[in-house]
Amino acid sequence: MQLGISVTHSLKLQHRKNMSDTPAASPKSDRASANIRGALLVISGAFCLTVMASIAKFLGASLPVPVIVFMRFLAGFIILFPVVWRYGFINLKTDKFKLHLLRGGIGFLGNVAMIFSVVHIVMADAMTIQFSRPLFTVFLAGLFLGEVIGKQRAGAAIVGFIGIIIITRPFGDGFNIWYLSAVGGAVTATLVILVVKILSRTEPTIVIIFYFTVITTVLGAIPALIFWQTPTWTELALLVVMGFLGVLGQSLFTHGIGIGETSFVLPFDYLRIVFGFIIGLIWFAEFPSAWSYVGAAIIVVSSYYLIRTERRK
Repeated sequence: MQLGISVTHSLKLQHRKNMSDTPAASPKSDRASANIRGALLVISGAFCLTVMASIAKFLGASLPVPVIVFMRFLAGFIILFPVVWRYGFINLKTDKFKLHLLRGGIGFLGNVAMIFSVVHIVMADAMTIQFSRPLFTVFLAGLFLGEVIGKQRAGAAIVGFIGIIIITRPFGDGFNIWYLSAVGGAVTATLVILVVKILSRTEPTIVIIFYFTVITTVLGAIPALIFWQTPTWTELALLVVMGFLGVLGQSLFTHGIGIGETSFVLPFDYLRIVFGFIIGLIWFAEFPSAWSYVGAAIIVVSSYYLIRTERRK
């Protein structure tokens, strides 16, 4: 009996020694873990948003784009409503309604432009041009916010625009007028970001999202009524899934950016281009041209450079 107690005591001492010899988790390892989790969330969000765009492309073969856009915004509003209810409608008061209206109007036009482009051109090209936003941000921020551009950032943006020209080929036989819709979507998305920068100085995030959802839903209802076509039950189910994936994708992306270092996790959002290539090939039998690959590489590299330089500022 005494021997058993002695052995047990010795094992406990050895266990304590082993535990004391084990190094504690360092802040560096914690940061790495947060980056990995953030990257996984961003990748998941990118996949959800790409599938959402794919459903829009699929539905575009049978439903008018204005109906798709309206139903997407309506689904987002319905999903957001319980959150706003808990937040309290009295807390939604704002003295920046004109800016909210501007943001909603521009955002509505941008969504219409992007869905038109996804429906009518190769999906991978539409996704790639969507990621040219940092290129437009450089010049629009300098024009409207008075930010100093600098030679290196201006040079990177110009190189990126060359990538857009390579993809769209505006002077060749492969040009499709709907490429301009994709470019317009990227420009309006950039303008939305600039307006949100101004709003976020005084407005809570939930207030910005609420007014955007309401305004875009109301604006979307007008053309939807003009071009209305009642969806089948299958189409309606896909529209609901599309709206849900939009909210889920944005939430995953936002949370991923929040828990990880932005400079590390943000580039993983460019996997949307890869997902776009894969889904376009498998679902829609789309084969991007060699020019698309070259242009995509140029846009991704130049945009990534601009993001990194922005983080160092």
